[in-house]
Amino acid sequence: MSVIDAETAGTAAGTAPVVLTPRLRLVLVLLLAAQFMLAVDFSILNVALPVIGEGLGFSLDRLQWIGTAFALCAAGFTLLFGRVADLFGRRRLFLGGLVVLGTASLVGGLAQNPEVLITARVLQGLATAAVTPAGLALMTTSFPEGPLREKALGLNGALMSAGFTTGAILGGLLTDLLSWRWAFFINVPVAVAVLVVAPTVVKESRPDERPRLDVPGAVSVTLGLLAVVLGLTQAGEHGWGSANALLSLAAGVLLLIVFWAVERRVSAPLVPLGVLGRRSVAWGNVAGLIAFLTETSLVFLLTLYLQEVLGFSPLAAGLSFGVLGIGTVVGGSVSPRVIGRIGSRRTLVAGGILQTVFTAALLGLGADRSWMWLLLVATFAGGVGNMLVIVGFMVTATSGLADHEQGLATGLATMTQQIGITLGTPVMSAVATAAMTGTGASAVLGGLRTAIALNAALVLLGTLTSAVFLRGARPGAR
Repeated sequence: MSVIDAETAGTAAGTAPVVLTPRLRLVLVLLLAAQFMLAVDFSILNVALPVIGEGLGFSLDRLQWIGTAFALCAAGFTLLFGRVADLFGRRRLFLGGLVVLGTASLVGGLAQNPEVLITARVLQGLATAAVTPAGLALMTTSFPEGPLREKALGLNGALMSAGFTTGAILGGLLTDLLSWRWAFFINVPVAVAVLVVAPTVVKESRPDERPRLDVPGAVSVTLGLLAVVLGLTQAGEHGWGSANALLSLAAGVLLLIVFWAVERRVSAPLVPLGVLGRRSVAWGNVAGLIAFLTETSLVFLLTLYLQEVLGFSPLAAGLSFGVLGIGTVVGGSVSPRVIGRIGSRRTLVAGGILQTVFTAALLGLGADRSWMWLLLVATFAGGVGNMLVIVGFMVTATSGLADHEQGLATGLATMTQQIGITLGTPVMSAVATAAMTGTGASAVLGGLRTAIALNAALVLLGTLTSAVFLRGARPGAR
């Protein structure tokens, strides 16, 4: 069932809309506002962590759980909630998730001790896992395949990527000018505004027949993803030889194997293996995983460079990423036209090459501020390339599927996005730390160059997989 009716389509029955009508434009604005807010939440507290720790009495070893608690839930529950949206209604889950997000943000802003704050972050992560796939599914069912969907996904990708950068800037501004508590409070009016308007504009979307929820599959995949994300996070913090990290990773892999076995046997699987077997879905998500992992972790690496090597303040470092944000907006704006002209596969390859070249260019950064021009040029151009890949991935991984599979497809795409964002920083942090020999700015710079080189190599690998495995693949093809 599409959320577009004859009035919003503005065309004859059975014909996809070719222009944005006022109602479609309002639907798009509401969905984009929610997705942008969720992206901001991933990074808005990063700069404020030391201040929060001092204000609420967090010990240093517990401080990282402010981010980890959010990321674990956002990544681990996304696939489950994507399927729940298909079964029980995408709009219903979207609005319910926003209620939880607004409430959790209010609780987090008022928190007086670490336990309440961590609880608020867990609830924010769960809300993100519900709202993101439901919102994307509403978007893909509102805008049929073609120019309008590509434009909508292009804007969505640009705002998601820009939101991560904006979060770092906004977190610094709010913390310096007001209080870290406003990093939570800022979500409340946005959530309320969307909740007031959305019920009258966005229509419910769900399959005509509702199959049973695959409980064994839901439990095994959710616990498996949680264990894998936790293991990789711990490896980034304590080293790849950490017993806790290895135990979590082993448990996660075992649970995902159990999930695969369950999906082969149940009559109504959480993730039909036939969908995962389609090249456009499988390899599109590989490209997306690498795109999100590399760009968000690059922001972390460059934050270290700006603060530890060049001596920038947290606020100045955050503002330096404004150029990257502009690059992602430009990339998101032009990507629909690029896809319309050369196709999604070639867009993935072209964007990957652009991102690879300008990520590798960052290996030339030096130990003084005269190299800022290189950082600004490379992050702008790399941001454009990264956004071409992200929009190409979204179009590739969600095209050629029926409406009743859109929640699953967007759930997979969202899970890919959340896992990439979650894993990038701890993995690259571990690489950079292991490569640092000695102390001081020169040692930090040496470790960062090693991690940046790996980052560029991963982007190149993603580009090659798209070029080889998506060759000749039609959307939804096996």
